Amino acid sequence: MREIDSKIITETLSEMCIEANHYLTPDMEKALDSAEKNEISPLGKQVLGQLKENLRIAGSDTIPICQDTGMAVVFAEVGQDVHITGGTLTDAINEGVRKGYTEGFLRKSVVGDPLERVNTGDNTPAVIHYDIVPGDGLKLTLAPKGFGSENMSRIFMLKPAEGIEGVKNAVLTAVNDAGPNACPPMVVGVGIGGTFEKAALLSKKALLRPAGEHSDIPYVKELEEELLTRINKSGIGPGGLGGRITAMAVNVLTYPTHIAGLPVAVNICCHVNRHSVREL
Repeated sequence: MREIDSKIITETLSEMCIEANHYLTPDMEKALDSAEKNEISPLGKQVLGQLKENLRIAGSDTIPICQDTGMAVVFAEVGQDVHITGGTLTDAINEGVRKGYTEGFLRKSVVGDPLERVNTGDNTPAVIHYDIVPGDGLKLTLAPKGFGSENMSRIFMLKPAEGIEGVKNAVLTAVNDAGPNACPPMVVGVGIGGTFEKAALLSKKALLRPAGEHSDIPYVKELEEELLTRINKSGIGPGGLGGRITAMAVNVLTYPTHIAGLPVAVNICCHVNRHSVREL
């Protein structure tokens, strides 16, 4: 049994909050460079250049990439041979978010009740997803999610007979309905299968896959490539101002489902697709 001090988890999450909100991951930097290179619309190319300049300033001056520093979503892969000391894992994660958003001067956007709407003042609680895995490690993935794109996400409970064409239509409907509101060029996460809530979780997890990497399942890879091509023919373009590059990646995850169902979730993320990963 390996022990991990909860204070280490808190400090790690605090650093991750600041890192994810100030610096773009290498895969997204590469995707934006490619988008600017391949955009044929002069206005679209100009928008992409401005987005890249914003990211450069954010990194050099240590200011947030976006004013919406998001609601903290944490994926915790917990080894079954790990014991957290000094407190609970949930408390350690939330304290890390609180510390990171307060000391990093990041915008606090979380309200304590969805209807009463009183701000918690420290961006907690986080949304935490746990997965128990073999071993004695702890892998933490932080994905701060802004709600400009989150609000554009959709779930469709399709009939099995609608098949893959129904899936394609659902994804394209979600993207077209989102239009400029999701701050394109976007990354589109798609979850297919499971149940209502499993599909939604899959779609959010799909956003964590590096842009440009495809599924190992041949038909899913083909689906990702086709959807990306069709989305980029929509004409929405960078900033919703028209152009060739509306999405930089479409990532699809699948899961077994019931004979009577075909759940499809679409979780759209803006052009920064923030995330940070640490292993303890």
